[in-house]
Amino acid sequence: MPDVITFGEAMVRLSPPDFERLEQASTLKMSVGGSELTVAAGVARLGLSTGWVSRLPDNALGRMAQNKAREFGVDTSHLVWTKEDRMGLYFVEYGASPRASGVLYDRGLSAISRIQSGEVDWEKVFDGARWFHTSGITPALSDDAAAVTEAALRGAREKGLTVSYDLNYRAKLWSEEKARAVQEPFMHLVDVLITTEEDTERVFGVHGADYKEVAKLLADRFGLKVVTITLRGTPSVWRNTWSAFAYADSRYIDDVSYEIEIVDRLGGGDNYSAGFIYGYLTEGVDKAVRLGNAFSALKQTTWSDFNWTTLEEAEKLLKAPTTASLRITR
Repeated sequence: MPDVITFGEAMVRLSPPDFERLEQASTLKMSVGGSELTVAAGVARLGLSTGWVSRLPDNALGRMAQNKAREFGVDTSHLVWTKEDRMGLYFVEYGASPRASGVLYDRGLSAISRIQSGEVDWEKVFDGARWFHTSGITPALSDDAAAVTEAALRGAREKGLTVSYDLNYRAKLWSEEKARAVQEPFMHLVDVLITTEEDTERVFGVHGADYKEVAKLLADRFGLKVVTITLRGTPSVWRNTWSAFAYADSRYIDDVSYEIEIVDRLGGGDNYSAGFIYGYLTEGVDKAVRLGNAFSALKQTTWSDFNWTTLEEAEKLLKAPTTASLRITR
């Protein structure tokens, strides 16, 4: 059985080439994206077995998502299929300073938003697993999806799995007030909270002198074992800084800040989660932060939500996280 289980939506991702705006585009590059599938693929890429649970339309687009999961070695035996609902879409329009990149969602009434309680046998899904991961995107899709997310969290807790939750606030999906009302009760079922500089303030209204204080406040408020926060600086659209830290066992775990020449930043947070989960399960929280940070930084230098970085490449970056590591490999 898989070591790590994730639950969430996959979508078809469509992008105009050559920095075109959607209004002017005549062609679109098509791929698959989605937070929790990206995490499962990343953990599998690093070397642990994973499974992904979702609800997909029984058509070519649904099968494309399943095939992408299989390509990374992700188990799909617990997918729920429907002949009645649609695949969610999202459009990525790449910007350049001073115009930011943007995302347009077309995911209303998608297959997973219409998931019903009882469609997934969580006890069977979690049998033999060690870790469960989901994010705040999934309950944002509908009240039904929120109810199934809660059932999954409770099922994982009852089976003794470590539970991680990426807050992943999406303002285009729900309000801050609704996000808080739905997700605050979830936090008592979570062991590891993964979030960003902005999302904790938006969703939980937590303020602190700095983000380290915020992490401690969150851990104390919800009884979390670990709070880990990713930190992105954006001096320009295509040059970013990226780092992360964690608060665990009454101490802070810091890491270096990477300077990234961005190729595609989408999936950056999800691949941090993937590296963090792998590192935590194999060597503990200190390695989790460092590996998650490196794995994500490398992902952002390639196109697509998914990460084609190997564990060897990530470990090499950990040993030389400066420009010295940029010498050509021959």
